[in-house]
Amino acid sequence: MSTTAEDNPLLKDFDFPPFDSIDANHVRPGIRALLKKLESELVELERTVEPTWPKLVEPLEKITDRLTVVWGAVNHLKSVKDSPELRSAIEEVQPEKVEFELKLGQSKPLYNAFKHIKEFSDWERLSNARKRIVESQMKEAILNGVSLEDDKRDQFNKIQQELARLSQKFEENVLDATKKFEKLIIDKKEIEGLPATALGLAAQTAVSKGHENATAENGPWVITLDGPSFMSVMQHARNRALREEVYRAYVSRASSGDLDNTAIIDQILKLKLEKAKLLGYSNYAEVSMATKMATVDKATELLEKLRSASWDAAVQDMEDLKQFCQTQGAPEANDLSHWDVNFWSERLRESKYEINEEELRPYFSLPKVMDGLFNLAKILFGIVIEPANGLAMVWNKDVKFYCVKDSSGNPIAYFYFDPFSRPSEKRGGAWMDEVVSRSRVFSPDGTSPRLPVAHMVCNQMPPVGDKPSLMTFREVETVFHEFGHALQHMLTKQDEGLVAGIRGIEWDAVELPSQFMENWCYHRDTLMSIAKHYETGESLPEDIYRKLLAARTFRAGSLSLRQLRFACVDLELHSKYVPGGPESIYDVDQRVSKITQLIPPLPEDRFLCSFSHIFAGGYAAGYYSYKWAEVLSADAFSAFEDAGLNDEKAVKETGHRFRETILALGGGKAPLEVFVEFRGREPSPEALLRHNGLLPVPASA
Repeated sequence: MSTTAEDNPLLKDFDFPPFDSIDANHVRPGIRALLKKLESELVELERTVEPTWPKLVEPLEKITDRLTVVWGAVNHLKSVKDSPELRSAIEEVQPEKVEFELKLGQSKPLYNAFKHIKEFSDWERLSNARKRIVESQMKEAILNGVSLEDDKRDQFNKIQQELARLSQKFEENVLDATKKFEKLIIDKKEIEGLPATALGLAAQTAVSKGHENATAENGPWVITLDGPSFMSVMQHARNRALREEVYRAYVSRASSGDLDNTAIIDQILKLKLEKAKLLGYSNYAEVSMATKMATVDKATELLEKLRSASWDAAVQDMEDLKQFCQTQGAPEANDLSHWDVNFWSERLRESKYEINEEELRPYFSLPKVMDGLFNLAKILFGIVIEPANGLAMVWNKDVKFYCVKDSSGNPIAYFYFDPFSRPSEKRGGAWMDEVVSRSRVFSPDGTSPRLPVAHMVCNQMPPVGDKPSLMTFREVETVFHEFGHALQHMLTKQDEGLVAGIRGIEWDAVELPSQFMENWCYHRDTLMSIAKHYETGESLPEDIYRKLLAARTFRAGSLSLRQLRFACVDLELHSKYVPGGPESIYDVDQRVSKITQLIPPLPEDRFLCSFSHIFAGGYAAGYYSYKWAEVLSADAFSAFEDAGLNDEKAVKETGHRFRETILALGGGKAPLEVFVEFRGREPSPEALLRHNGLLPVPASA
């Protein structure tokens, strides 16, 4: 296939990637032609480099940005529209892309030029953002092996190649293993308790698998391990044997046969330890922390503080659950297992707060949720969000495209939103990613910066029949969460492309705006503006709002421990685990679980085999970031509580301050300084514990 720009969409100049016309066939020739061009630009830059912004940073940004944007478009399609052809094309060119990145990252001429700026030029006269760029480029170069010589550098480069290949394979195995499980159900008694939305989804899945006459009412139904299907069984299926079967399948995904990730995990951990030692660190967690706010000790200390605050509450949760099961005459009351906890917790929540997640769905239809979310963004941050469908090409008919405007009506950003689950081609979970970032260097007219563009991807229940997508409250929180990430990318005022938006922000601070936005789901005015019945338009009844609020801290201790298990096992594997030593990765998980779980994992629990965050995402020795940033986000939200949530003027003023600091400054200022600029002091975990109902109650006099 020809590699000319005329017929390869990846090589054309575009404002928005031509997602509708990028094909697996374009990947090999397109990426190769791009790498060839960038390689010659790098050679030229190394030949002409001077320690000045126009002769070093601007040409460097042009090289890195083009690769980020084009590779980002291809990789994005793999996440949302996977195919065997796309997989093999990416697999083939990925080593060439990694090789180029290593050349770039290990360039001594560039490293020395940055060093010269730091040591000689008018360092003190540089802006904060430019200082951060210089310092982070030097740090990244060291972590990319710039100071390694000959054999050590070759070994380092081999490790980087192999890690890139292994993490890609890990994610593919998870997707394939999730896809592989299908449970066909013909007898309605077997799925008693499943709500109408779940039956509709299971019948719709059955139709897509060739049972063309399947209906929600009469079946047949197909249960899968995809999020919406799996959770509805765990929470609602009365059939305990079905719950057990589905749970066991879920926690053993990608742990057997040709999709087994066990050896891949061992190899990843072994290589990461080797890499750390080559760079002069004693373990990979130290490498990870080199570019974060925390240190291994500080992260461990926070996790232990939260664990001890959560433990007694979790013990009480379990006690309450057992007692409730006894009152319901459940035979399993004294021997609750993993596949019972979610089911009985839902029944207890319904009985205690008279809230049924499923009965709330009609109040949370996707169009109304988005309207309310956009209205909140207008109140807090003075922006207007309008549909811009048709302006950019999309990869699926359900994808929406939006334009973000400032209060004067000028466009300042754009974003794509892909809301629904498509288990056959789209990976699970929810995420935000950049398409392009704001940048002065890529100014379309020489004066105004290039505008940022973001992706927001969720995996919620698709519309069934002629009903809109009806969401659980948790799915509403997820949309708010991903939108928080997108806001930080889109509302940046930073024109230095290398630290604009989410670029250059320490990983453990990056969840601040996302978790901050989740708090608004419990804010009365916000919730009432989105919770309108999709058929009648009536608002959520006031008493249900109060119950939702009361239920916010329901099982907070247990949910906190669940996250702490993930964070602790991640840190343990990347700091203390010895690959090939006496303990297996599963022994480590069992050991950590003794102090983070009340019901020990099944002996055959292999959840690590689908723990994509740390083995295929960016969270290796970084999962603690969720908790670290939750401290920051809860404390940031408490600034609005202090100002008065019902005082519209105060909320707007505080929102403006949040926008001008946390959302505007990007990676151009250290996150702790940004936080202090917004909050007026350093962060404290008190607000997080208070929001979760985990603060010890003072003894009454």
